[in-house]
Amino acid sequence: MDIDNNAVSSATSTTPDTPVRLAVIVGSVRDGRFGPVVANWFTERARAHGGLEVDVIDLAETELPARLSGSPGPEAAAALGAVTPRLAAADAFVVVTPEYNHSYPGPLKNAIDWHREQWQAKPVGFVSYGGLSGGLRAVEHLRPVFAELHTVTVRDTVSFHNAWERFGNDGQPLDAAGANGAAKTMLDQLLWWAKALRTARATHPYGS
Repeated sequence: MDIDNNAVSSATSTTPDTPVRLAVIVGSVRDGRFGPVVANWFTERARAHGGLEVDVIDLAETELPARLSGSPGPEAAAALGAVTPRLAAADAFVVVTPEYNHSYPGPLKNAIDWHREQWQAKPVGFVSYGGLSGGLRAVEHLRPVFAELHTVTVRDTVSFHNAWERFGNDGQPLDAAGANGAAKTMLDQLLWWAKALRTARATHPYGS
């Protein structure tokens, strides 16, 4: 649902060397969540990758209204104002999500559904975590949701099964080489799509 028809996405001129604006969305809001550990590690990798400006949107810190509306009241508009412009400004997204009951968290779906144009013609990657499945069932449920919003999902993901056993006390993966390699592969794909789609949007604005 679009609540900000006047949101400015990326109207400023860019060049091939202009950093890609990446919004990392932390999807879990549950008490005792493991998400910040995974998100902090991935954010470090994204910032070290090069070519990216990273903005972390933690849904636990941005309490969006649970009731969708085409005409949000002042309180809802204020809450959305902390998120909507940041999504609009992003060239690409990475969703950090756990798996709850074979799918992804309700607050994440709520954040997705409050927006429409902000997602369009941009790429999204996934970092998932969970039990034996590593959160991959949540990712597979998210792909058709983002497809409906005209968002391009990149093929490769980063996933951690039994995630709480995969990180040390320093917040770093125990298998640093494997995790860092997976992050680089996904970020390489995301960066390619982000630059290609940013150029396409600038030369021929997307409409649906």
